[in-house]
Amino acid sequence: MSTCSTVSRELDEPIAGTAATARTWLLLEQPGPWGAKALTSSHLDPALGRALEAASEGTGVRIALIRRPGRHADCGTPAARQVYAAHTAPGNAWLRSAVTDDPRALLDLDLAALGRGEHRSFDTALGARPHTGDPLALVCTNGKRDRCCALLGRPLASELTASGVEGVWEVTHLGGHRFSPTLLVLPYGYAYGRARAHAVKEVLSCAREGRIVVEGCRGSSAWERPAQAAELAVRSAAHEYGADALRVAATSGTAPRWRVVVAHVDGRRWSVEVVQGTSLPPRPESCGTAILGSPARMEVVAVHELRTPALAG
Repeated sequence: MSTCSTVSRELDEPIAGTAATARTWLLLEQPGPWGAKALTSSHLDPALGRALEAASEGTGVRIALIRRPGRHADCGTPAARQVYAAHTAPGNAWLRSAVTDDPRALLDLDLAALGRGEHRSFDTALGARPHTGDPLALVCTNGKRDRCCALLGRPLASELTASGVEGVWEVTHLGGHRFSPTLLVLPYGYAYGRARAHAVKEVLSCAREGRIVVEGCRGSSAWERPAQAAELAVRSAAHEYGADALRVAATSGTAPRWRVVVAHVDGRRWSVEVVQGTSLPPRPESCGTAILGSPARMEVVAVHELRTPALAG
């Protein structure tokens, strides 16, 4: 039986506009095995996991567990754990790093403020500092959610680590199993699908220089999915790859059609028409279910640069 990722690749399903949505990511190191819902089915105290899930609801913060690539024997949890927080909004993207010996300290965070891009509570509760190393490369490897993530994600994470790439972590869930191996790069929050090691190295090299690679990109988690597709289309049309150069200024409409205005820091603006289509024929959206589905796809049907009003003389 073909896997969901094999079928998606063979049908050439487009991946733009399929990234998870999160303005801020909160990542906690938790080695050992992960269940399908890792926050409550791992060696993390499930009561803490439930409390964090409840606290993050509606804040724009997405919480995930991370672990170092490699074998995951059930050998206990280290006393000190790595914690990261990253905000992905253009012009205010940041990545903060901390170490804690008590993950319950995460309950002291002001998650609503964190979602808005304010990291004061993170710094205070955990003694966090700006991350000064390479960008983070988070590879989804949770086979309990979908076997493709383990079969394709774990070898990618291991290959990157073995070749000396810094900042590689396995992560519990990025969505879009059928695009495995999937990857999220922080601090900018761009997700990638069907990733290969050589392409990931290029993505990370560009991220170090504040540039975005469009090829293989699912979109920025800072935006909703129609806006993800629109922003990537403008990058391609304008040949603009600066991470902080574009922002989504407005989105109007409802499914299946939206108008998205994308603005450049230099004042240029584009109107992008995005239509929600249906991927046919029906296919497995995940190896975790036998039900065939027709996943939504974001199709950019027009990109128009808007005329900038002349300045008064």
